[in-house]
Amino acid sequence: MDKKATILKLIPEQGILPLYFNKDEEVSVNILHALYNAGIKTIEYTNRGEAALKNFARLRKVCDNDLGGMYLGVGTIKDGKSAQAFIDAGADYIISPGLVEDAIEVADNNNVFWLPGCMTPTEIIKAEQMGAKIIKLFPGNILGPAFMASIKTLFPNLLFMPTGGVELTAESIGGWFKAGVCAVGMGSQLISSAVMERGKYAELTEATKKAIEIVKSSR
Repeated sequence: MDKKATILKLIPEQGILPLYFNKDEEVSVNILHALYNAGIKTIEYTNRGEAALKNFARLRKVCDNDLGGMYLGVGTIKDGKSAQAFIDAGADYIISPGLVEDAIEVADNNNVFWLPGCMTPTEIIKAEQMGAKIIKLFPGNILGPAFMASIKTLFPNLLFMPTGGVELTAESIGGWFKAGVCAVGMGSQLISSAVMERGKYAELTEATKKAIEIVKSSR
């Protein structure tokens, strides 16, 4: 199975996509280990600060040396130049907050999986025409499960993953799965500032296991 097919299979199987950025390289690595210890096999490291590319390169090395089977995605890709920089640094796939055509072109030229952010049916249609397989519904807290439920039948060949405001509760996660998503993106609701600032990595591992269990019971 090629890498693109593996990622297309892995994200729905995992059911949650943890996403985070921390300017501290060691904190970024420790969070990655904590997620891996919970059974996570793919994450999104967001391109949110000056240190993102350097930190990402380090995470790539950690995955290759210590974390077998871990796939690294990069998020908040808003142009082709940053898409290329992170692909060169070893990104397994790219995620954007919107439909970024030059980033998609770079990903396609490098045979790299891409996942666009969409908020309207028009954007979703365009993304599908460009070859999208999974759509990131963003911002999820604005759109809500009712939006997902109402558009699901229009796009039988697409998978959907909301990001933004998904909470670590059976009500929140379950509501999205009931509406028809394949996975949920989870940032600060999972990888909180307390985890990052106080090094509560064991707590993060337990919270992630809980999220995985909620996903399983929501299906």
